Order: sequence, then C-alpha cells, then structure tokens
Amino acid sequence: MLITGKNQSFGVMFILLGFSDYPKLQVPLFLLFLIIYAVSMVGNVGMIVIIKITPKLHTPMYFFLSHLSFVDFCYSTITTPKLLENLVVEDRSISVKGCITQFSFTVTCVVTETVMLAAMAYDRFVAICYPLLYTVSMSPKFCSLLVTVAYSSGIITSVFLTYSILVLTFCETKIINNFVCEYSVFLSASCSDKHFSEIMLFIFADLSVFCTLIIILLSYLFIFVMILKMHSASGRYKAFSTCASHLTAVTIFYGTILFLYCIPNSKNSGLVVKIGSVFYTVVTPMLNPLIYSLRNNDVKEAFRKLKDFKITC
Repeated sequence: MLITGKNQSFGVMFILLGFSDYPKLQVPLFLLFLIIYAVSMVGNVGMIVIIKITPKLHTPMYFFLSHLSFVDFCYSTITTPKLLENLVVEDRSISVKGCITQFSFTVTCVVTETVMLAAMAYDRFVAICYPLLYTVSMSPKFCSLLVTVAYSSGIITSVFLTYSILVLTFCETKIINNFVCEYSVFLSASCSDKHFSEIMLFIFADLSVFCTLIIILLSYLFIFVMILKMHSASGRYKAFSTCASHLTAVTIFYGTILFLYCIPNSKNSGLVVKIGSVFYTVVTPMLNPLIYSLRNNDVKEAFRKLKDFKITC
C-alpha cells in the first residue's frame, strides 16, 4: 500500500539485517563488539581526562586530540548500542524517524572528525615547517576557532542532509542489509524524486570529505619535503614521530571511507560493506586513543604518573 506525504512516511519501518545472516556468530559478535565498545568508552574518556589534568599536555595538538576523543566517544555511542541490540533481539526494525535521527547525529560526528583531523594536520605542518612561529600561529584563540569550525561544519552538514531526507517520501517497509542508517538507505527506500537529495549529498558530504582530505595531503606533502631537507637523522626521526600517530589515524579513517564509497557498489559484497561499516563506525573510535597513547611518549608518561598517583593514594 502506497503511503503518501512526508509525515505519513514516518509510519514506514526499516529492518536492519545487520549480521543476522550468520546466526551462529550472533553471540561471539555481541561479545566482541561489547568489548570494543567498552575499550572505546574507557580509552576516549581516559584520553580526555589525562589531557585535562596534565599541564604538560596543554598544547594545541592535545587540545585537538581531546576534542577528537570526545567526537569518537559520541560517534561510538550513536552506532554501537543499536548494533549490539540487533545481535540479541529478533525484531530488528527501526522507524524512519529513528533512522533519520541516528543518521543525523552520525553525520555530525563524521564531518566534525574530518575537519578535526584536517586541523590536526595543519597543526603538525606549522610545528615542523615553521617551529619559530608555532606559538604565535597556533594561539589558544585560533585553536578554539578551528574547533568551532569543526563542530559547526558537522552540525550544518547534518542539518542540510537531514532536510534533504525529510523531503523524501517512503512507501513501504524496506529491508536494509546493514546495521547502520546511511544516506544510501534513504535513497533506495524512497519512492519520490531523489535528484535534490543527491545534489545535497554531493555538495555537503562529498565535498567536505575531499576538501579536508586535500588539506591533510597538502600539509603532509610540505611536512615530508621539510623532513627530507633535514640533515640530522635524529631530527628527521623526531619530526616524523610527531606525525606518526595522526598519520596512522588519518590513514585508517579515510582509507575505510574511500574504500567503501569510492569503489562501485557492484564490486563490494554485502559482507564487505558491513565489515567496512563496522570498521569506521565501531573499531576506529576505539583505535584512535590506542594509537595516540601507544605511539606517544608524553601520553604514556602522563598515564604512568596517573597510575603511580592512584597506587600511592
């Protein structure tokens, strides 16, 4: 039966299949994702707390990192609980309104993270290429401005993309071979004209991802050129080590997104898409604090001092 009108579309349900094709793996996957979620929560909150209470870490790089951890905390909380729920219940349905709400918050986090990673790349560029001007260039006021731009970009993109979904009409229950509500879900489920929504997706989503990626690539291009010009091997190692954690995080985050959305769907099986979605929505928020803590001596030292202080108390 055709359901017409924007408001009536909210009566339609989506069914998130998730990993229901593998019934024997439901419990192991639930335990695995629960552990990942717990590690992600503890890691990101712990990173924020350590940066907050350690004066040595009150620098632009760690200021950005604390906000990146906050975004990852929110990101993981938006997607993982629904994934865990779908692994233990038979009713995997979600209302259109609920799906749109999840999508809206997810877009806010994803776009904010892309801009935040670009800001961190620029921070490393200034620190290595213009060290004498670093304190002036990366002033607290300017860093706060970059963080504000990151959050504003995420919110604005989310508002426009959400609006482009609200103008669509959904006709019937749609089975989704994934565990998360993505933009493609709404386009495939819609029975109305999608031209406007596709234009909005290109303008606000694709351009934001590629613009921030260009900023990151240009920043690291100049950084690598500067490192090659250094005569001291120890200087080159020190310069590269300051970028290693961020470069690793960028490679994982952008690599997964580009693999999923830049390769035609015909080349990606449903399982590959779901695994890729798990990686950038569930695993990446857990990896970021681990990457920065394991590869950063300042963070490890702060963690050891905090641990020793608790033991002493």
